[in-house]
Amino acid sequence: VFFDPEKSVTVTGVVTAFRFTNPHGTIALDVTNPDGTVEHWRGETNAPVILVRRGWTRDIIKPGETVTLTGWPSRDGKPYMRVSAVTDANGKSIGIAPFGRQDQS
Repeated sequence: VFFDPEKSVTVTGVVTAFRFTNPHGTIALDVTNPDGTVEHWRGETNAPVILVRRGWTRDIIKPGETVTLTGWPSRDGKPYMRVSAVTDANGKSIGIAPFGRQDQS
């Protein structure tokens, strides 16, 4: 398994891209660290068919928006995660329900 289901990571940043594609969608973010450096994070979502069931659309997230991603971090320590939940700049959940480990297909 590429992601560590025993750990959780949360990052907030500015969306640079959202791909609503098979086999999994991706959200790319620029996250500004406390020291001012910018880390380029990627969050892997579920397949579009599962995203749609949870109220997502192709344009639900747009470049330039600030979002917070929560999920399971990559085991290799890279700035990459399997997304379990996404919230907008106001803390409102994107979609109607978070993703569980059973949704990782």
